[in-house]
Amino acid sequence: MKHTVQVFWKIVLWGFAAFVLLLLLINFGIFGKLPSLSELENPSVLQATEVYASDGTLMGKFYRDRGNRSNVDYNDISKHVVNALVATEDERFYDHSGIDGRSVARAVIFLGREGGGSTITQQLALNMFSERARNPITRVIQKLKEWIIAIKLERNFTKEEILTLYLNTVPFGENVYGIRNAALTFFQKEPDRLNVEEAAVLVGMLKGNTIYNPRKNPKAAVNRRNVVLDQMVKNNYLTETKGKELKLKPIALNYKKQDENAGLAPYFREVLRDDIKKWCKEHTNPATGDPYDIYKDGLRIYTTINPRMQLYAEEAVAKHMPVLQKALNAQSSVKKGAVWNGRNNVLESAMKNSDRWENMKEDGASDEEIRASFKQKVQMKVFAWNSKRELDTIMTPLDSIKYHRQMLQTSFMVMDPITGEVKAWVGGIDFKNYKYDHVNINTKRQVGSSIKPFLYCQAIEEAGFTPETPVPNVAQNFPGFGMVPAKGECKGNTVSMASALTYSLNCATAYLMKQVTPKRFVDFLHNINIKTEMEAYPSICLGAVDLSMYEMLYGYTMFANRGFSTEPVYITRIEDRNGNVLESFQPKMNQVISEAAAYTMVKMLGGPVEMGTAKGLRARLGAAEMGGKTGTTNDNADAWFIGFTPQLLGGTWIGCDDRFIRLESGLGYGGQAARPIWEYFFQKVYADKTLGIDKEARFVQPEQMRNETMFDYMNIIDQAPPPGAEGVDQGNGQADDYLSVPDTSNVPVESQLNPEEENILKEAKGNNKEEKKATNKPAVQEPPKEEKKKGLFKKIFGGKDKKNGE
Repeated sequence: MKHTVQVFWKIVLWGFAAFVLLLLLINFGIFGKLPSLSELENPSVLQATEVYASDGTLMGKFYRDRGNRSNVDYNDISKHVVNALVATEDERFYDHSGIDGRSVARAVIFLGREGGGSTITQQLALNMFSERARNPITRVIQKLKEWIIAIKLERNFTKEEILTLYLNTVPFGENVYGIRNAALTFFQKEPDRLNVEEAAVLVGMLKGNTIYNPRKNPKAAVNRRNVVLDQMVKNNYLTETKGKELKLKPIALNYKKQDENAGLAPYFREVLRDDIKKWCKEHTNPATGDPYDIYKDGLRIYTTINPRMQLYAEEAVAKHMPVLQKALNAQSSVKKGAVWNGRNNVLESAMKNSDRWENMKEDGASDEEIRASFKQKVQMKVFAWNSKRELDTIMTPLDSIKYHRQMLQTSFMVMDPITGEVKAWVGGIDFKNYKYDHVNINTKRQVGSSIKPFLYCQAIEEAGFTPETPVPNVAQNFPGFGMVPAKGECKGNTVSMASALTYSLNCATAYLMKQVTPKRFVDFLHNINIKTEMEAYPSICLGAVDLSMYEMLYGYTMFANRGFSTEPVYITRIEDRNGNVLESFQPKMNQVISEAAAYTMVKMLGGPVEMGTAKGLRARLGAAEMGGKTGTTNDNADAWFIGFTPQLLGGTWIGCDDRFIRLESGLGYGGQAARPIWEYFFQKVYADKTLGIDKEARFVQPEQMRNETMFDYMNIIDQAPPPGAEGVDQGNGQADDYLSVPDTSNVPVESQLNPEEENILKEAKGNNKEEKKATNKPAVQEPPKEEKKKGLFKKIFGGKDKKNGE
């Protein structure tokens, strides 16, 4: 053998040996640790935590940066996606063992001009690296690592499992990862529903997810899709005729980017995010030994939110709030800007908390220069009650602050009073512009007369009162505190307790507080799970205390739930990314009042929705039974309505975050401002038979009360008190005494009201005029003699019907 030949073979053998040694060193982790078999099976890619509604609907996700991934099984991926992928990216996928020698040779000979040498398995291996190496030497090492990982993948997993792993991790641009997210984002479909041409579009994007993005570059996307279709024809996944037919079609894009502002119940999901973060800190992931991470561990959170009820709740808010906002904008104090007189401290604080102030301060601008910039008109987008919920306009940043802080806010929560399951949660008017949630337990406002049912319940439970007990409608003197109510006109007559609650009489309520005592009432509130710390002031009985919507509904559950207080619950279970249940959540309830007291209160609370401060509500909805109570605070800073049926309990609040901005006269009372949202919602719920909410449902009467005779003592009432008694200035403290610095507020620029909404507004204004005319006389006239004879008590509590004997 010639010397040159010997040298050649020595080089080849030594080179081969060196190559094998290099592979061994890489395999043993000398050049960086390779993933283990378990890590290959469960790639440590970031995977979003998913939030599901009660029916399995995906509500949203929690992710950060590249964490927006959702895994699916092979059977949940359309066969067209798999065929398109194999035909385009790796024709011999089912024949090789991770490395395709022919493709590698072609890539080397033609320097990649005729296609790369990577197989689908190698591309999956590359996706397991945090980033692609740029340095030529490190890139060679990384490529060898790909080969080793690819061979391990092929030896330990089926071809179907490899395809599934790949499609769950591949990027599609726009921070969208995985075939499921891509299908949902670009076509609003689950991946098993994708047709041939849609599959071809998505697979085509893998070559360049920006260049071939069908939203940004539709022409290039069509061309690339057609290349994929040609490959499918070439590899016998499509007939030539079908391929030609599909290539003529345009891309039928149905794009909707998933983000935190979209999807069902965004306010609820933000509260849920905080709860899950706390849960993660307290629970360890056995796979890593570290606490769970909400943004990368792929948790699945199953909630109690009913998608249809949530939609109806959001629709109810969107239907009523523009009506109120239009009325507020028309008020002289708001229209002329007088509402801001003397509020420079509020505006100054808002300016200093803005991004504009912070950015200009970082650039070295003085305070005077920054303040001057707030008075210069600029182009901006602001919230508006239109279809887009925004409007392009020109105004000064200072006017923008006033504009947004003059926006009426709301909260609306619906739950099952028996199980505690929260069905709907609306924390404000628009999550994109106003992140501050008004439902959760940390957001508290004066509750007004909506607190009265708790006092009346305590009087029944602990002091032996009954609905027919006579109560003097007279202001009461509390030593050390003075008269309660401090202001306002008390009739001085005697009424039944049922009548006092029906018409929300403050003076009669003060009498009950005197009998119960403020200290015992605060203890009772804490016992029914209203945990806010309260001073035992007598005016608490009139609602001069800040509580949350969450707490109020928690307290009201005892009425419909036969004396049991049920904690609102909105998580049913938490699973890991593989479907293993990590924790389940059960309702928590305890009996706080007797069943008899609960039933008595249910019947008494029928008064306000029958003929009291929410008169006619039950009849308009056609419900067999319901209860409810309005609430209005001083100067109409807060308006409440909390109502319930045997199956659902809901509460709504209306007000501005700055309490000095408020609706004037009767339009700001709980029965006018808050009640319509509740009513709109229940109209929708009753009409939707799929929800199983029955109009004919009735509260369960305790066995020991079924033989009792309900006597009628209501005819002692000469006339009904004026509506809005709860809304006049009763000396509870002025709104300014309860000022808080809000996170957000706003005022709509454009209100698109339909004729029905315009009629509501006109009717409300008409009611206000009538109330003004009746300054020195009752706004509600004496009941007809026939009604008076029957009495209010019989109408609320029922009685023997001579005709049918029931």
